[in-house]
Amino acid sequence: MIPEAKAVKLIKIYFYICERYEEDLKYCCERFSNNDQPELTDQEIMTIYLYTIQEEQRFKVKQIHRFANEYLRSWFPNLGSYAAFSNRLNRLSEAFKQLVVPLLDEFQPKDCCLDQSLLDSMPIITCSGRRSPKVATELVDKGVCSSKGMYYHGLKLHALAFRRIGKLPFPEQLLITPASVNDLSVFKQAWSNIVDRCFFGDKIYFNKEFFAELEREKGSVMLTPVKAVKGQTEMEKQWNKAADDLFSRAVSKVRQPIEGLFNWLIEKTDFQKASKVRSTKGLMVHIFGKIAAAFINLIF
Repeated sequence: MIPEAKAVKLIKIYFYICERYEEDLKYCCERFSNNDQPELTDQEIMTIYLYTIQEEQRFKVKQIHRFANEYLRSWFPNLGSYAAFSNRLNRLSEAFKQLVVPLLDEFQPKDCCLDQSLLDSMPIITCSGRRSPKVATELVDKGVCSSKGMYYHGLKLHALAFRRIGKLPFPEQLLITPASVNDLSVFKQAWSNIVDRCFFGDKIYFNKEFFAELEREKGSVMLTPVKAVKGQTEMEKQWNKAADDLFSRAVSKVRQPIEGLFNWLIEKTDFQKASKVRSTKGLMVHIFGKIAAAFINLIF
């Protein structure tokens, strides 16, 4: 049994998932077999996964199943074996991906600065850079995380988030790419058509010519810490140092909360470590299921 307050949370998550399932999630996990009405429903599996991560801080699938078997049997009597649960969960990878969309769209806080966005990315690590990847090889590749000073195999989560004064930013969009993909390339492909926006990024987004054109055509500007200009003399560097340092500190202070957003995701879901996944679908559940578990907590 679980305490009453947690039981209320479990019920709320279940009914929210059932509502979303009827609207759009069922189209992401349609069954083409005689077993189209299993005893343990897709809604129940998603509820168990989201609740156990969010409320009980159990991050591995085996831990989630063990907890459900010990404490949630009265709620889900048809739970079944760990192997069956894991297999069914992996089939819901697209449903979890679809679930993230309304969680970000429908529950956007009212205090978001809609004309200011913070940009950054974080690694999702399937194995170290010294090893060869064995899982989801069609998706992952080798990249470098400059903030941690390491090479790794995996993916990269890119975040475009609305600024909130004095609070963690709220994601407008989250994108997944192979680890080697450059952040600036993602911006050019996905977000360069956004108009009348002030973006705050790190030095990797520095591209004077591109963003000058973006400002002319779209009215959007990119602010980054000042990057050293190749060929600049020492006298020129010193001449501009005070103003450049002041500007860089101001930009870094504004965009620092997006690092807090990533830290919050990691703390809530152990999102960054994906070394235990054993399939492509399992990796997608690990990513989008845990994003959903983190943000569904903001609803209830």
